[in-house]
Parts: sequence; structure tokens; C-alpha cells
Amino acid sequence: MTAIRCLIALPLLALGACGSGGGGASTTGEAEATPMVAASATPRAPSTPKPARTSVAASQPLSCAAEIGTAAAAKRVAICRDVSPATHPPCNAANSCAMIEDEIARSCALFDGKGSRMAGCTVDPTSGQAAADVVRRYYSAINAHDYATAWTQWGDDGRPGQTFKGFEQGFAKTRATRVTVGTLPPAEGAAGSVYQTVPVTVEATTDAGARQRFAGSYVVRRVNGVDGASAAQLRWHLDSATLKPAAAG
Repeated sequence: MTAIRCLIALPLLALGACGSGGGGASTTGEAEATPMVAASATPRAPSTPKPARTSVAASQPLSCAAEIGTAAAAKRVAICRDVSPATHPPCNAANSCAMIEDEIARSCALFDGKGSRMAGCTVDPTSGQAAADVVRRYYSAINAHDYATAWTQWGDDGRPGQTFKGFEQGFAKTRATRVTVGTLPPAEGAAGSVYQTVPVTVEATTDAGARQRFAGSYVVRRVNGVDGASAAQLRWHLDSATLKPAAAG
């Protein structure tokens, strides 16, 4: 499966920033929009320290309570606390919904197959739905300006070939973004991994009020029960993306 490497920070970079000149769709990564993609064509940088995600960031991301309401956020927080084995889990309505949901997904994956599934774990961690949820969390985190959580949807080391600072700066002019997931095709397996293609339509609004729309797909990957694989490797994470500008719906 071809890996496509370039990140989408939707409205933040000129189209073609990841490609090799000319316009059109990128074949090296996520869509580069007009200001929305923090892209890098360099080889993978040395491992960047994982951004802190256990408390409200200094940049003040949109809180889950503000995003979906106090009552709904409290329900998600309760599920998070019920399933998380962490001593100090990020189960706080002051954090983004994406951060809370990521902790729920991490915890459910960690205990998958180890006894009865916990009540809060309603999605099979190995399913295509769980893979699609990674893409949904990614854009939920970006929309909330919680870039640390968005970064880790690519894995603990973030997006290959990019630093966290560059990733965060790539969204500097993005006001809002949302994703619509299409019908999932069957997953594919190769070399000990499972790959799930997730068709998407992405809509973004820049600080200037410009609206952008992209269509394409992400490939989400996980290791398939290989001996010695870490818990993080066994979880779904973003592997690559192909997006191009699309007409307004």
C-alpha cells in the first residue's frame, strides 16, 4: 500500500506545497490547501517529544463542555474515568472532546480481549469503525485547536517528516474544520499490518472567512497481532492521506 506523506492543516498552505510543482492533487500527502497544510518533504525528523496531553493546554483549546454542552461532556468524562487505567487520566470536561475520546479509545484497545468488554467500550477496537473514528478525532482535535491530540493520531511520534511545532503552525490560520466519513471499503492486510481506507470530505474555514472543501481518503493502519508489538502499534493510527480540492456541496 503506497504511503502518502504530507499533512493536512486544511486552510494553511498553498496547494502543491507537498507535490513537485504544478497544481492538482497531491500524491505525497494530505491536501495542501491555501492556508491549511503544514507540510514537509524532508525525511522523518528525529523523534519529537510527545506533546503533553494531560491538562488544558496553554493555547486554550475549545473545551468539551463548550463544544457539546456541560451535560453531554459530563457523560463522556464519566465513561473516560470508568475505562481509563491511568492514574491521572485526561478525563476532564475542560479538555477537548477529542482528548477525552482518545483516552477512551486507548483504554478500550488496551483491554480488548482481556475478559468481558467494559460497558463504555461500545466500538470494537479492531474494527473499521474504530479506524474511521481516528480520522474523526483528528479533525475534532484540529477544530478544537487541540493540536497535541491531533498530532498523536499519527502515532506517538506524530506525523513522519514533521516536527510538532511545524504541525501546529500549519493550522495558525484555520478557524474551524469538520470531516464527513464515507462508506468504508473492506480492510486490507499486508506484512503483519491491517490497512483501512477511510473516504472523507473535509470542510474548513480560515480566519479570513474563506471556505475550503477537499475530498479524498485517509489510510489508517494497525499492527495485526504480531508478537512483541506494543499497545500503541496495535491501535489504529493515521498512515497516509490523499486529498484534493472539491467543489462545494
